[in-house]
Amino acid sequence: MHRAGHRIGPRHGLHRPRHAQDFCTLEESNRSSNPSLHEVSDPARRTVLRGGMSVAATVFFAGMAACAGKPPGVAGPRLGFKGIAASRADAVVVPEGYTAQVLAPWGEPVGIAGAMPAWAPDASNSAAEQALQMGMHHDGLQFHALEGSRRGLLVSNHEYTDDGLLHPGGMQPWTAEKVAKSQAAHGISVIEIELEAGRWQMVRPSRYARRFTAGTPFAVSGPAAGHALMKTAADPGGRRVLGTLNNCASGMTPWGTCLSGEENWAGYFHPSDQPTAHERRWGLRKNQWYRWHEYDPRFDTVRHPNEPHRFGWVVEIDPMDPTSVPVKRTALGRAAHEGATVAVTGDGRAVVYSGEDAAFEYVYKFVSRDRIRPAGGGLTAAQANADLLDHGTLYVARFDADGSGRWLPLVQGQGPLTPERGFADHGDVLIKARQASDALGGTKMDRPEWIAVDPASRWVYCALTNNSARGASGHPGTDAANPRAANTMGHVIRWQEEGDFGGERFRWNHFVLAGDAANERAEARGNVDGDAFACPDTLALGPRGVLWIGTDVGSRSLNQGEMARLGNNQLLACDPATGEVRRFLVGPVGAEITGCSFTPDGTTMFVNIQHPGESPGDRSDAAAPGQHSNWPDFRPGGRPRSATVAVRRNDGGVIGA
Repeated sequence: MHRAGHRIGPRHGLHRPRHAQDFCTLEESNRSSNPSLHEVSDPARRTVLRGGMSVAATVFFAGMAACAGKPPGVAGPRLGFKGIAASRADAVVVPEGYTAQVLAPWGEPVGIAGAMPAWAPDASNSAAEQALQMGMHHDGLQFHALEGSRRGLLVSNHEYTDDGLLHPGGMQPWTAEKVAKSQAAHGISVIEIELEAGRWQMVRPSRYARRFTAGTPFAVSGPAAGHALMKTAADPGGRRVLGTLNNCASGMTPWGTCLSGEENWAGYFHPSDQPTAHERRWGLRKNQWYRWHEYDPRFDTVRHPNEPHRFGWVVEIDPMDPTSVPVKRTALGRAAHEGATVAVTGDGRAVVYSGEDAAFEYVYKFVSRDRIRPAGGGLTAAQANADLLDHGTLYVARFDADGSGRWLPLVQGQGPLTPERGFADHGDVLIKARQASDALGGTKMDRPEWIAVDPASRWVYCALTNNSARGASGHPGTDAANPRAANTMGHVIRWQEEGDFGGERFRWNHFVLAGDAANERAEARGNVDGDAFACPDTLALGPRGVLWIGTDVGSRSLNQGEMARLGNNQLLACDPATGEVRRFLVGPVGAEITGCSFTPDGTTMFVNIQHPGESPGDRSDAAAPGQHSNWPDFRPGGRPRSATVAVRRNDGGVIGA
C-alpha cells in the first residue's frame, strides 16, 4: 500500500527500450476495396490543417454540443484533483491524497475451496495449479456488488501469456505441460473481495471463486450454433467449444452478467503454408508465437479447419452463479472483439456496442429483438435473460464525411449478403462478419478498442488506439473519421444516435485527437486540452460522469521518439463537458493501463496493470525475467506480475471529486 504522493515501487534507474518505434504490430487483414471517404466526399466539406493533415469540416468537428451539465447529485468540478506529472518510475503513481493497493496479482490462488496452490516466485507452478490461480496479463475487469460498495466480485480478463515469464526456463524445451500451463493462464478469473479497515482483501475460500481457461467448456448459442462451419470432429454438433482466448475488454449487462471479447485469437492457430483467402482475411498466417498446435492438434487448421470459427465471439458469464455454463453469443458477430458495452433503449431492449482491435476493421452494434426481462418466477435476472442476446440485429458502422453516420444491417439476403456472394445463411454472415462488413461498405477504422456509453448525455465514445499503416503505400488513406496519416497517436471518436440507441442513423465528431503538442510532426501533435497522452485504449464512464482514458503505448515506442515526453502508460480523467484532460495514474515500466471499474459509491477505483516489464521484443528473457521491471513484488531474482490496483482517497471520499 502506498501513501499520498508516493509510489508503489523503488526509486531506481529505469530501462529504456532500444528498439525503433513500432506502433501497429497487431493483425491487419482488411484488403477490401471499400473506398476511402475522401474518395467519395465533397472536398468542399473538408479543411486542411497546418502541416497537411486532412480532417472533416469544422462544422462537425466542433458543431455538436458538448454534453450539458453534470449527472444528478454531482457537486463541484468534475476533476477535483491535481494532475500528476509524467513518470518513468517502476511504480504506480497516484495524486496527493490517494493510496493505491496491489490486489490479486498473476499466480495468486483465486479461492476455490480445497484448491489454493500458493504462488511460486520462480514460476514453477504446474499447469494444474495455474488453472486455480489468477491468470496472466490482466485486462478488462468489472466489479459486481454483493453488499453495496464493501463486498463484491471482481471479474478479470487475462489477455495473453508471456511464455518467457510463465515457465522457469521459458520456451526451451517446448513441452505439452507448457502448452497446458499457457492455456491455463488465459481466460477469465472471478474472485470475491471485501473492504476491511480501508484495505481490500481477497475472500478465500469463496463459493464464487472460479477460473475460465482455454480448456473450459463453453456453450454456443445464437444463429451460428450448430452451423456447418462450427462443427469439428470433437464437436460434431457445433454447440460446445473448449475454451476462451485473448480476452480483452469487458462490459457488464443490466441483468448482472459480464461480457468479454475474444480479441486477437488468430495468432494461436497454425494454418498451411498457403492459407485460404478466408483464413488470410481473418489474419491466420504461419507463426511460431503460440506453438500450441504442436501438442494440441485442434490449433492446427490443416487438421481442424473449423476450429478458428469457434473463437472471436463475445462470451457471457454469470459470476453470481458458480454453477452456470459460460456462453459464446454468436448473434453479436465474430471479430477480433475488444469488448462489449451495453446501452438500453427507451423500450427496454439491449444494445451492445463493440469494436474490433485490428487495423482497418470495424465498429459494430447489436440491438436485441426482445426487451430486458426482470427477475421473477424463481429466476434471477441473468436466468430470465438467458437467451436475450441470441435474437436481434447486428450492424456495422459507416461514418460519413458530413458528420452523419449509418448503421448497416448484417442480415442475410439483404443487399450484397446473398448466397452468390458467399452468404448462404445468417450463420455465414455472422461467422464471416468481416467479409459481410467489407461488402456493405463499413468504415475501416484505426483499431477501435474500448467503448463507453454515457446514458445521461447519450454520447457513445470509442477509443481508436493508433494505426501507423494509415496512408502508407498499399493501405487505405485518411478519411473523415480517421483523419491522420501514420496515426501513431490515436484518437477518441464519439457519436449520438438520432433518436434511440436502437436507431440506424447517428451524428458523430472527434472528441479528442491524442498527441503531444511539442512534437514536430503535425499528425502527432493532437489537440489535447491538458496533459498529453497517446494510444487511448481503455474507456470508462465513472459514477460522476468523468471519462477515464487508459493508454497502451507499446514497449518498443514507450519513452522514445514522439512518445519521449509522455512517460509510462497512464490513466487520465477527462471532463466531457469541457474536454479538459488530467493525468491521474501512471503505471510501472512497460505496463499497459487497462480495465477501469468502480464501486457503486465511487469511493474505490479498480484498475488493471497489464504486462509490467514488457520486453521490446514482446517475450521476456527467461534468464533475466526482471530485467525491465520487478513490479509489484520487487523480490530479488523475481519477475513482474500483472495485477489489479485498488485506488482510494485517504479520506474515504469519492474518486476524482
